Parts: sequence; structure tokens; C-alpha cells
Amino acid sequence: MQRTQFGDRACSIARTLDLIGEPWSPLILRDVMVGIRRFDQIQAELGISRKVLTERLKWLVERGVLARSEYSTRPRRYEYVLTDEGVDLCDVLIAMARFGDRWLAGPAGPPVLYRHRPCGHVAPASPRCEHCDQPIRADTIDVLPGPGANPNTEANQPA
Repeated sequence: MQRTQFGDRACSIARTLDLIGEPWSPLILRDVMVGIRRFDQIQAELGISRKVLTERLKWLVERGVLARSEYSTRPRRYEYVLTDEGVDLCDVLIAMARFGDRWLAGPAGPPVLYRHRPCGHVAPASPRCEHCDQPIRADTIDVLPGPGANPNTEANQPA
């Protein structure tokens, strides 16, 4: 089934949805944001087919959200890193996490917490650090298991 294209609309929300509006892209970005950057790691974490993951990574690289970075020459292997555009786009993911933590997490609480590296404060998703009032950005946080984390989830993996 062909997906509706929103990229030509005169609406920033529609254009952003055109970029990441299908379910896999935000989850791929989330994984890269928390340090899961290699193809096989992303594929294992998400349980996504290799074909779909290849297509989504290619799309995100072509759109300038991710970049490929070679980490091995023999055999040639790449990992994926956020570009400046990708870091900005992760602000949307942090806002989504904030909503999910508040309205969908259930009685156990949020599955992950964020450590703001500049000050070391640990807190739920928020646009600004509760401790130092600086912006919470994808490139300034570490992701830690929260009270609602799956007990089988490692510290640096999304729950």
C-alpha cells in the first residue's frame, strides 16, 4: 500500500510527518539517539526485517537526518550517527516520550529516565533540565532505565 505524501504541503507538521510519519523511522532515530548505531544492533533491537531497515536507513540518510560513519574497513562496515538535523528532530521524540511518560506509562512509571550530562541531573523527559534549566537535547543526555523499565532491558537501551 502506498503511503500518502505530505512533503509538498505548506505545513511544517505535515513535512515532518513526511520525513518520519511511518512507525519505524522514529524508533530507528530513538535507537541511534541512545547509542544503538550499527545495522545488526538496530535490527535485533527492533525486530525489523533487514529489507525494511535498509530502506528506512537509506531514507533517513538521504534526507540528512542520519549520516553513515565507517567503523571498519575490512570488512567495510558502517554505523549511523545523528546529524545536526537529526539531533533537532530528536527533540520531537523527547516530547513524544514526555507525553507517553505522563499519559501512557501506567502505574510503574516511565520506562526510561534521562541524565543531563552537563549537570548530571537525572529526570524524566522534559524540554528543559529541572536542575539547571538548560535545554534537554539528544546530544546532551544519557538514557537510563526508569521505574517502568523492562527488567531485561540494559541501561543504555530504550525500554
